[in-house]
Amino acid sequence: MFSPNFSQMDWSISWDESYLNAYKEVFRALCLIPILHYVIAFMVIWVVFLYNFLEFHFFQDFFSGFRGAPVALTFHPTSHIYHGVVSKCKILHGRYLATPWLSSPHFQTTFLNFFGNPPAFSYRRQLFHASDGGTIALDWLTSSDISRGAFEVNHTISKEDTTPLVVVIPGLTSDSTSSYIKHLAFGLAKHGWNVVVSNHRGLGGVSITSDCFYNAGWTEDARVVIDYLHHQYPKAPLFAIGTSIGANILVKYLGEDREKVPVAGAVAICSPWDLLIGDRFICRRLLQKLYDRALTIGLQGYAKLHEPRYSRLANWEGIKKSRSIRDFDNFATCLVGKFETVDTYYRRSTSTPYVLNVSVPLLCISALDDPVCTREAIPWDECRANKNIVLATIKHGGHLAFFEGITGSRLWWVRATDEFLGVLHSSSHMHKKKTEITEQKASIESSIDQGPYVNVGEDGMVAAVGSAHAGNKSVEHFTGLGSIQDKTVLGTEQTQQQTEAKSDVAGSGGEVSGECSSLQRIKCFDVIAASKRWLNHLLFRKNGKSVWLLVYIAIITSWPILGSALRIFSRKKKLRNFSAATSHRR
Repeated sequence: MFSPNFSQMDWSISWDESYLNAYKEVFRALCLIPILHYVIAFMVIWVVFLYNFLEFHFFQDFFSGFRGAPVALTFHPTSHIYHGVVSKCKILHGRYLATPWLSSPHFQTTFLNFFGNPPAFSYRRQLFHASDGGTIALDWLTSSDISRGAFEVNHTISKEDTTPLVVVIPGLTSDSTSSYIKHLAFGLAKHGWNVVVSNHRGLGGVSITSDCFYNAGWTEDARVVIDYLHHQYPKAPLFAIGTSIGANILVKYLGEDREKVPVAGAVAICSPWDLLIGDRFICRRLLQKLYDRALTIGLQGYAKLHEPRYSRLANWEGIKKSRSIRDFDNFATCLVGKFETVDTYYRRSTSTPYVLNVSVPLLCISALDDPVCTREAIPWDECRANKNIVLATIKHGGHLAFFEGITGSRLWWVRATDEFLGVLHSSSHMHKKKTEITEQKASIESSIDQGPYVNVGEDGMVAAVGSAHAGNKSVEHFTGLGSIQDKTVLGTEQTQQQTEAKSDVAGSGGEVSGECSSLQRIKCFDVIAASKRWLNHLLFRKNGKSVWLLVYIAIITSWPILGSALRIFSRKKKLRNFSAATSHRR
């Protein structure tokens, strides 16, 4: 009765024993394999994992013969910036090959931040004070500092200097001492341009002096600094370069002010474009979370430098406990900047909605493997729709890195930026401020009946004073010409005309005053006025030279006598012609 059950149990037991015997045999076979083979196999698997995890592209470069990847350009088909400027840039039409031992975006980005091989030089610092009491450190590097091979503390730039001036806006928690900023500044100064790095508030070793902090969408500091530099050096073409968050700020500023910006051209490097997409991206994978954490530590260090104000304006305990950029923005940026939520701050600070409004020649450079600013946020269609923008995307490069060469001593985007700005500067496609064009036309038209007059102040300084009427307001423009000892005030045009009228009566003796018609008077005054305008124009062209100033004063003061002599001569000639005509009639 129970025999079938016993046979089934015997069969299952024998089956389990066969499994165990098979595993034992496999284990004995595995034990026969040398341990070194296991180590090699483990290393191969680990290398393959890291190769894919760290996004290496060494073998791709190897099998392509280390030719690099071509630069992809996105632009409007009728873009005058592309056809007139970018089409002449050899670097942008070439290929980019990353340094072989840095053939990973993560290796490039990490190496840039910890090493970077920056050139050695010193800046000249200028403190700029904003209207709200904030302090911005402007660090200068001029072309003469590089060409002479030494830093000159007393070297200043003349207001009449025409050397191109480049304003650099750094990235998040970066300043003028960052490796990539020093690469950029040195490259442009070596090219013969003057560079000024506009550090964010509270960075560059400068304390926060107001309750206003910078953020990813704060464009006011860039606006006031650029306007200041434009008015301080009006003859120097002004260019702007933004990197990372600085690029987002720059593009947003250009889109906000449109034609009114005094910038001749701009470059945006590795812009995050859409901060909301960037926030979702940077917490998606393990590596991105590491970058998020690293940037958060940098922001916490920035906050600690200005703890008294942050502890008063923000949630200091929340700042210290922040584990991501979003946490920091929630406990600090939103409270200081009066944003309702973090997403509200990201939406309002994003530069993508302003791309179509950019009226300045703009080159945008981004890497498709950027581990911080994702390619998903790049506004391809907006860049293609704007004729003023050319978007250059590179397959590899990392974030603000783009190392090239065996030694990794150069950054590709620095060379590309230098070439683009150089070609743009030598072309006719530089942007001119719309109000400037209107003012130039108005000055040409007003020069017909208005001219500068000499005015000597109490300090002995001679200045040319011109009146430009705008509606019911009169704006006076002063141009210093030099210093003299004579404090005589050579009055206005009305005084000069009165003097000429008196000399006219005295010179003619009243004999022929009735015979000089009003038309002749107008012609005579026209000749004098035209001569004065010619001398005024000549004086301004030779501004700063006292010999022309003395000649100008001498001729202006002697015009009444010369004018009277000319009138007497013309009237005598008129009388002779009249006498001849009368005798002929007789």
